Amino acid sequence: MLGWKGVMSNMPGQPFERLTYDRKYHQALTYLYNLQKFGIKFGLSKTENLLKAFGNPHKNLPAIHIAGSNGKGSVAALLASIYKQAGYKVGLFTSPHLIDFRERFQINGRMIGKGQTLALIKEIQDKTHSLEPPTFFEFVTAMALLFFKREKVDLAIMETGLGGRLDATNIVRPLISVITTISLEHQEYLGKTLKSIAWEKGGIIKEKVPLVTGVTQKKVRMILEEMCREKQAPMFLAGRDFGTRNTGQGQFAYFGFRICSLGSLPSRLHRDGFPVSNFGKGKKNTPNQNPQSAISIPKLKVALLGEHQIKNAGLALSVVRLLNQKYPVSEEMIRKGLETVQWPGRLEMVGENPRIVLDGAHNPGAMRTLTENIPKVFSFKKLFLIFGMMKDKQLKETFNYLIPLADKIFLTRAEYDRSADPQDLQPFLEGKNVPYGLFPALPEAIEAAEEEAGPEDLIIITGSLFIVGEARAWWERRKARPDKSVLTRG
Repeated sequence: MLGWKGVMSNMPGQPFERLTYDRKYHQALTYLYNLQKFGIKFGLSKTENLLKAFGNPHKNLPAIHIAGSNGKGSVAALLASIYKQAGYKVGLFTSPHLIDFRERFQINGRMIGKGQTLALIKEIQDKTHSLEPPTFFEFVTAMALLFFKREKVDLAIMETGLGGRLDATNIVRPLISVITTISLEHQEYLGKTLKSIAWEKGGIIKEKVPLVTGVTQKKVRMILEEMCREKQAPMFLAGRDFGTRNTGQGQFAYFGFRICSLGSLPSRLHRDGFPVSNFGKGKKNTPNQNPQSAISIPKLKVALLGEHQIKNAGLALSVVRLLNQKYPVSEEMIRKGLETVQWPGRLEMVGENPRIVLDGAHNPGAMRTLTENIPKVFSFKKLFLIFGMMKDKQLKETFNYLIPLADKIFLTRAEYDRSADPQDLQPFLEGKNVPYGLFPALPEAIEAAEEEAGPEDLIIITGSLFIVGEARAWWERRKARPDKSVLTRG
């Protein structure tokens, strides 16, 4: 098996991890990843029971809860960056990680320490019941909530794993809920239709807690609106209540609602301490502005590439506006937060001449967004595609978006047991007029693509965040040792 000695180590049932010489830490992570044998089990009772032993740290934790098929990680990162710039102590819980397990737990951009990680794992492990073992995600969710509570964060930004209604993170009662987009995904768990998936993700909507959403499908919107009505939760919809407009030269404008004084609105609009004003219906992407209630912020820039990130920024800014009375943020800090945000592995450039880009598009919706953005963001002569994906994903639907754009495709796999074998991807190229090659390991595919690509060409590495994580580790190692090969066999 190909390995990266001195860089990463392999543990059962999990992707590569940074190599550590701390045996106790290594054993603790191995224990955690072995919890994956319990699979994905929806339900909140085990997480709640686990946290009771620690005094229910999730209760009264100021949180923003984010679900969605795509974009939820980007929105979480944007919010964390804005609130960090504004001087708040912000916890960020996301998944999966790219290289280091500790990426999942951050405060103001800093990962949790190894010592803290080890202590939390041991402490929670001691409280688990042998007859009710937690799943991997239930365990790490408990870690995040306990870590953020003890660190006394001002805000905890919590990203769901998948779904929403029965996701382990749904034990929090947030200040605001966010549903970014909804598309067909994880159908074996969430249902076969958009309606069933919308209902599952809409399960994060809480009584009288505002919902911010970027969904576009009429049927999905109607489902979320009905759920919000039942729970008396005000709903703020992109394109109706707020929106963004690309103004060119890398800039965009935001249009949204203004937070009003408590006495200026009917009491029926006051939800959980949020006096807000709604635009009502407006034109798509350009809200119908009332000068007394509207706010616009021109000439904004976001560090993340792609037009979809402008839409994600619009969702984040709407959350900031709704929270502005409790967590004031100046326009200057909003600008700094957008311009300094980092979210690795999403249209991330890691090399030049040829340009090399990483993007963790892992489902049809994300791949469609990637293919729409490639010609808008990059200029190139030829496109070389390095592609690897998990075998339990919608392989054909996802792959077909990229085939028409590629001049050559390099099929490969991540060193992870859920990865599809390159030979399993080969049938999707039959009858397609595009050359391709099969590579059993990602580093071989990268080197082959670099040998063929010219300085004006573009190499895209995509199909899975696990592929992106391995590629990113490979580049980190190469930067550290530019005069030596980063590949060894072992």
